[in-house]
Amino acid sequence: MPRYYVLHSTMIIPYLCGMKIENTKAQMRKGILELCVLSIIAEKEAYPSDIIQQLKDSELIVKQGTMYPLLTRLKNDGILTYNWQESEKGPPRKYYSLTEKGKEFLNGLLDTWNDLVATVNATTMHVKKKITRKKAVKKE
Repeated sequence: MPRYYVLHSTMIIPYLCGMKIENTKAQMRKGILELCVLSIIAEKEAYPSDIIQQLKDSELIVKQGTMYPLLTRLKNDGILTYNWQESEKGPPRKYYSLTEKGKEFLNGLLDTWNDLVATVNATTMHVKKKITRKKAVKKE
């Protein structure tokens, strides 16, 4: 099957013929998940369920089966650390925070993200207008 690349607002995503737009959107969200999770934790130490809820509130739906392996990998890479805190609702909870290495890593991700957004926006700025104009001309 031929492989194409789709430019979409802020990411370049591999696109296989016949793939639906929702699949592409889901891949884009997965690509920025690490940046979003680290940004949330940078604000204050966070419990995984709270991270998931904040992402959901921002319309980035993530399941626990995705979150916990990501947090474990980031902890094993020295990006995150955690501490146990007592909970009124049951057993102690694991709260994550950024290490110094994690802060440097997040700064690098943010710089890269901002560069990527600027580049893609500059490249695709007029595409939607052009496509919309072509559709309008064809209707006439």
